[in-house]
Amino acid sequence: MIKNIILLLLISQFTFSQNILDLKNRASVIKDIQKDRIENLLPKLMKETGIDMWVIITREYNEDPIIKTLLPPTWLNARRRTILVFYYDNNKIESAAISRYNFGDNIPSIWDKEKIPNQFEALYNYILKKNPKKIGLNFSENFSLVDGISKTDFELFYNNATSEIQNKVVSAEKLGIRWIETRTEKEKNIYTQLISITHNIIKEAFSTNVIKPGVTTTEDVVWWMRERVLELNLKTWFHPTIDVQRNKESDLYAFDGKSKYDIIQPGDLVHCDFGITYLTLNTDCQQIAYVLKNDEEDAPKFLSNALNEANRLQDIFTNQFGLNKTGNEILKTSLNLAIKEGLNPQIYTHPLGTFGHSAGTTLGMWDSQKGVPFNGEIPMSFDTVYAIELNNKTYIENWKKEIRIMLEEAGIFEKNGFRYVNGRQKKIILIGK
Repeated sequence: MIKNIILLLLISQFTFSQNILDLKNRASVIKDIQKDRIENLLPKLMKETGIDMWVIITREYNEDPIIKTLLPPTWLNARRRTILVFYYDNNKIESAAISRYNFGDNIPSIWDKEKIPNQFEALYNYILKKNPKKIGLNFSENFSLVDGISKTDFELFYNNATSEIQNKVVSAEKLGIRWIETRTEKEKNIYTQLISITHNIIKEAFSTNVIKPGVTTTEDVVWWMRERVLELNLKTWFHPTIDVQRNKESDLYAFDGKSKYDIIQPGDLVHCDFGITYLTLNTDCQQIAYVLKNDEEDAPKFLSNALNEANRLQDIFTNQFGLNKTGNEILKTSLNLAIKEGLNPQIYTHPLGTFGHSAGTTLGMWDSQKGVPFNGEIPMSFDTVYAIELNNKTYIENWKKEIRIMLEEAGIFEKNGFRYVNGRQKKIILIGK
C-alpha cells in the first residue's frame, strides 16, 4: 500500500510539473509500468490472440526487440542467454525466467543450473509441466520488431524439442504487435507530460534565444536541440532535422538537400522534426515557425492559411479512425476526401510508443501513398498511440511556388475516439516577436 502511494506521488509530480525525474525515481516508475503491463495487459492480449505460452529467447548484446519493453530499469542489456516464459491460464499470467538471474523484480528465475545444467532442458521441463496448447515464438516475415529470435536460438530450441512441443510452436506475430502497440492508462498519462516537454524544447529552439537571423544556421539549431536534451538528462531517439522554405526560385525548398545548412533569414518558414525518449516512451513532433521581418508583427496571412489547410487535412484524416479499420483503408478514404476538398495531401503516419517507428497499424508512407503492404493491413485497435505525420502542399502566389506544411503530433485512439495527447499546432510560432 505504501509502495503504491509513493508511486502515485511520483507520477503525480511528473504529470503536473516540468520536473524530470532522476534515474532512481524513473526506475521505480518503469518497474511499476512493466508490472502493470504483465499482470493486467498481457492476459487480455494472450487471450485475444489465442497463445497461452509466450517464449522469448535472447542473448546479451543481441536482444530481441521485445526485450526492450521488459528490460529491468537497472539493466542496460540482457544477460548471457535469457529465456522468458509467460504462461496464460484462467485470466492470469505466470512469469518465469529460465535464466541464471531473476529478470529484475518482476520475473523470477526458476532455473537451478546445478540440478539441470542444460538451459533448454529446463525450458522443456517447464513447458511439459504447463502443457500449453500454443507456444508463441518471436518470428515474423513482415514485422522486424516481432522477428527477434535468432536463427541459432530458434534451431537450438526447435531441433532439440520433442515432436509434441514442435507441433505447438506458432508465430507470436499478432501477440507481439498487440503488446508493443497497446498503451496502458499509466503510460497514456505519462505521455501527456512527455509531449509537453517536447513542445517546450521546440518553442525554446524557435526563439531568438537560439536563433539569430542572418547568423544562425539550421545545423546550429539541430545541435542546440541535441545539447538541450542532454542538459535535461534525456535522450533523442533520432537526430533532429531543421529546414527552411523561403521566397526563392526552387520547388519544395525544404527537400532539396541544401536547406539543412542554410543560414536562417528573416522571412523564412522554419520546420523541425524532433523527438525524445523518456520513461521507455518516445515522442515524434514536427512544427513550423516564421522568422519575422523588421516591419512585421505576425506571419503573412498566406502562411497562416496554409497551416489552416494542413490542420484541415489532420481533421479529415483522424475523423476516419475506427476500430478494426486497416491503415490502408483509412489512408485511401482520407486522401480521397482531402483531394475532393481541393487539398494536396500526403499522409505517412506511424505507431508510436517504446519504439519511435513502432509496430501496429501503419497509415501510409511518404513513398507509399496507395497503401503499405502488410503493415498497412493491420486493423486499428483501442489504446494505441500514433505520430499523426502528414503534409499538405499549398501554392503561394506571393512566392510563385508551392510549399509544404509538414506537421506531426502524437495522438491516441481509444474507446471514446481519437484525441491528440497534448494538443496540436494551430498557430505558427513567431521568431523575433
